[in-house]
Amino acid sequence: MGFERLSDFLREHGVTSEVLSLSANTATVADAANALGTTPDRIIKSVLVMAESTPVLVITNGTARIDTKLLARHLGVSKNRVKLAKPATVLEITGFEVGGVPPFGHKQRIRTIIDERVLALPEVYGGSGSHDSLLKVAPAEIVRVAEAQPVDFSEPSES
Repeated sequence: MGFERLSDFLREHGVTSEVLSLSANTATVADAANALGTTPDRIIKSVLVMAESTPVLVITNGTARIDTKLLARHLGVSKNRVKLAKPATVLEITGFEVGGVPPFGHKQRIRTIIDERVLALPEVYGGSGSHDSLLKVAPAEIVRVAEAQPVDFSEPSES
């Protein structure tokens, strides 16, 4: 269901991208990077958080952790008011299961912020609504289509 919705969204909005069907599960960053033969920093995570009661989609690369203090400051709420959305909430709000959430094409428009580090990459791979495929897209397309706001809110990886 989610995969078809995303395909329709891509077509209707003229998104320059490619959905790659893979024979391996891509539910985790490591799985996705291994399936593509690429590095984890090129895999993006689309993470739904609740800032008080407002959903916010946070896009960062697979090697970074979200600094909730920086994120909360940007959102204008205290750190303890930013919580990771539960899987049932993610499905209800986005229409996609955790591990397959794309950066756009959700059931409803969601405020979206994207880590500035993602913008330094020419192309990234993210959720496509399925655990056996990935969306290949330029970060600039994510900003354009999702009206994503670039913000520095992640901690660099320790790799």
